[in-house]
Amino acid sequence: MPKSKSVRKATRVSEQKRLRNKSIRSNTKTSIAKAEDLILSKDLEAAQPAVVTAVSAIDKAAKRKIIHPNTAARRKSRLVRKLNQATLASVAEPKMADTDTTED
Repeated sequence: MPKSKSVRKATRVSEQKRLRNKSIRSNTKTSIAKAEDLILSKDLEAAQPAVVTAVSAIDKAAKRKIIHPNTAARRKSRLVRKLNQATLASVAEPKMADTDTTED
């Protein structure tokens, strides 16, 4: 147990910050997971707003110094890249199906 008054206060403040940061970090991870699940399930129309929400949550966490700015940039990049690749794959799929039809 800390003995000095200032150390006790610092411990209380640190615990409050930890709990506040924990909820923000958890919400950020949840929004990222929801967006990734929608992308993997090929529901791209629902994935678009989910990715926007996740990117916003990541930006807010970085702005509040809960996650490092470089970590935020990396996570946003990976998430948007997954969405773009899924979008390109869904656009390329119908074209491939059209070219497979042959007439005899």
